[in-house]
Amino acid sequence: MRSIIFFDIDGTLITEDARMFIPESAREAIKRTRELGNLAFINSGRTAFNISSRVKEVGFDGIICGCGTYIECDGKLVYRHTLEQPFCREIAALMRKCNVTPVYEHTDGYFFDDKTPVTDDLRDFLENFVEEGIDITGRVEDEGFIFDKFVIWVNENSDFELFRKEIGKNFSIIDRGNGFYENVPLGCTKATAIDKVLEMYGIPRENAYAIGDSMNDLPMLEAVPNSIAMGGAECLYPYVSYITTPIEEDGIENALRHYDLIR
Repeated sequence: MRSIIFFDIDGTLITEDARMFIPESAREAIKRTRELGNLAFINSGRTAFNISSRVKEVGFDGIICGCGTYIECDGKLVYRHTLEQPFCREIAALMRKCNVTPVYEHTDGYFFDDKTPVTDDLRDFLENFVEEGIDITGRVEDEGFIFDKFVIWVNENSDFELFRKEIGKNFSIIDRGNGFYENVPLGCTKATAIDKVLEMYGIPRENAYAIGDSMNDLPMLEAVPNSIAMGGAECLYPYVSYITTPIEEDGIENALRHYDLIR
């Protein structure tokens, strides 16, 4: 019976610095496990447009994006959770009222709001996007404004209680630390997507593996019996079955070797 491995991107497959480096050992390990008949899936908080060609070229059997809001298998879209535009506009108005800094993430791009506070974190975000060639012209006033999920930064003047009360009715609020929150529609997680994929391929859960490095990977890691934290991701150590080496110390290769997923 073949196995399936779910990989986070940032901090797991690629380094989180400006190099966005993918170790050759990771490329080779993923290639080798697929040659043995196992499946390799990306499972990322990124939305579909933000999965770079460099990541895809590693070679994967499928892609889970937007924390379970989008699933591709063998290059075909098999699941998509969508939000209606009037609802999206209501959320944007609420974010202004809460005085937070949002970035709205859609399958096809990002949207920003010039009427919310500009933070240093947002500036860094935008600079990184420009360097990566990502379009940053989308605005909430655009006719095509719509999103699948969104993130926010809070500041000392934010009404976080209002935010948590209202957004919690329709979204899971994931604390990423340092005043940064990821917000995903209720019912969609990296774990629900795993459930769908396992059912689709008829793979038993005991043959499922997941590798991550941050707390937004926790649902994915808790969804499988074989959970792996990258070296250095101390926040995940209490929750996983195995701790591998850091990304640039052949972390992915060592994890797959530990579980006999490569030879």
